[in-house]
Amino acid sequence: MILHAIEAGPTLNPSGTPGGIPNGTPSVRTSGSPNGMPVAPPLVLLHGLFGQARNFGQIQRALAQRWRVLALDLRNHGASPHAPDMRYATMAEDVLETLAALGALPAALIGHSMGGKVAMRAALLRPDAVERLLVADIAPVVYRPHNQPIVDAMLRVPLHDGLTRAAADAALLASVPEASVRAFLLQNLRLGTPPGWRIGLDEIEAAMADIEGWDGPADATSARATHEGATHEGATHEGATYEGATYEGATYAGRTLFVAGETSGYISREDRPVIRMLFPAARFVTVKRAGHWLHADNPAGFLAVVEAFLSAPQVQ
Repeated sequence: MILHAIEAGPTLNPSGTPGGIPNGTPSVRTSGSPNGMPVAPPLVLLHGLFGQARNFGQIQRALAQRWRVLALDLRNHGASPHAPDMRYATMAEDVLETLAALGALPAALIGHSMGGKVAMRAALLRPDAVERLLVADIAPVVYRPHNQPIVDAMLRVPLHDGLTRAAADAALLASVPEASVRAFLLQNLRLGTPPGWRIGLDEIEAAMADIEGWDGPADATSARATHEGATHEGATHEGATYEGATYEGATYAGRTLFVAGETSGYISREDRPVIRMLFPAARFVTVKRAGHWLHADNPAGFLAVVEAFLSAPQVQ
């Protein structure tokens, strides 16, 4: 599946020097500099569940001053097509197919939450296609189901003519008490005649077990961890256990960074053994004053981590 992409990056003016982005219009960076020297690999941003590419707007604009940056709408999200299969291997194939069509491989992948699992799966499927990997506030493990009440609340919103955003917000209130989360979800609502959800909500509901799960490589599935106590705001790790597994042939050895929000519980120290089995070069950092949505909670802190990671030399 070819995904919808928002692309931005520095241009080269006729004299061969960076020309910026005129009038704020995204533009494509050339694949090489005028003197024949290579430029940095493209940078790809992958959003989380119920999100969309434009959620990275502030981060993308900042990074586009130096890199060609593509933000993708994953299947059943944003402006991308809807389809029932939401296994991570399938969504990773979408990403790789789209980037190949855009001439953007190999690429550096940055994924948040669900998008982080897609990025990890892409790196494990095609290590040669991923120049480096940053995973934001998610681990390659199975989480206890915790998103179904949100989907149920969205499905209960009365999609009748004349629906207002305020009425939709009120319909979500009982199940989603956080105003910021309701605003985030309502970005997916299309008002008008008739109103409707832009995202593939039925497909997402049917695939929730896959989304909250982890379809690791065949020889890594026995090392899945079930994370008890996951909540919408974070995930606690009571009783997380790891069984032994052989990871030969199912690893990504490139530069890898796992970034956690300070107040989030989605990544714990108990996750590190399985992370290092799959991603032996993995390092870990925490963004202060941030929860699960770390790029929204502390964009400056998250951006500083990303820029330092992208500027670091590749592992040898």
